Amino acid sequence: MPNANSSIGPKNDAEGSSRLQDHLRNNLASSDWPVQLKLAIACRKLADEGHALTLAGQVSARAEDESYWTTQLTSGFSHVTRSSVVRINSNLDVIEGTGIANPAVRFHLWVYKKRPDVNAIVHTHPPYCSALSMTGEELVVAHMDATVFYADCAYLPEWPGVPVSDEEGRIISQALGNKRAILLANHGFLTVGKSIEEAAYLGILFENAARLHMLARAVGPIKPIQPDLAQEAHDFLLADPIVNATFSSWGSRLLHDCPEITD
Repeated sequence: MPNANSSIGPKNDAEGSSRLQDHLRNNLASSDWPVQLKLAIACRKLADEGHALTLAGQVSARAEDESYWTTQLTSGFSHVTRSSVVRINSNLDVIEGTGIANPAVRFHLWVYKKRPDVNAIVHTHPPYCSALSMTGEELVVAHMDATVFYADCAYLPEWPGVPVSDEEGRIISQALGNKRAILLANHGFLTVGKSIEEAAYLGILFENAARLHMLARAVGPIKPIQPDLAQEAHDFLLADPIVNATFSSWGSRLLHDCPEITD
């Protein structure tokens, strides 16, 4: 009689993961959305998840000819539409669209300059991430949903001040290094990605990871996930089809519930 578990193993797991990713890759809607709409979707989702208490926080994306997409300063995340998105140059001058950019986007430009692999950035100050940033603790990867940050989250232990000058940009971009996320002491977080989808996905998961960290810490010591399992989950959850399908599901709901987002 064959072993009941004979079909379970690394090879079978890899084949199952590959089939799942192929299915997701072939059933996406987001690939056709213009960058301005993707930015608006990212902002609306961040607002839904509590990232928009004030006008602080920015989402940006790399454009052509050393220019960048971001939102107007006066457009809160919860009200961003496609037309709220502007294109700026390296001096933060608006070269497409109307309005002005958040001056704090300046530090994003330092990250883009240092990291040619980065095409989108999310920076916000949500409650649990902000609370964690006040403790002097780094994020502990102790839950499956937090494994996207395993060996991929930097920490800036000292707040350099409001990030509106080149000095803060230099400090933050240097501290980020080659990671996709950074916890900023007494401040918030920053996530970067090769796409808007990836940066937004990481931004949403960062606040969730911080929330779980703070809730668990209130009960007792936090037990990290084993490194090999954490790395395996990290790679799986950051596969492009997983990231893009997740973003697509957010976008589809927002387009249905908030049709004005396309204005």
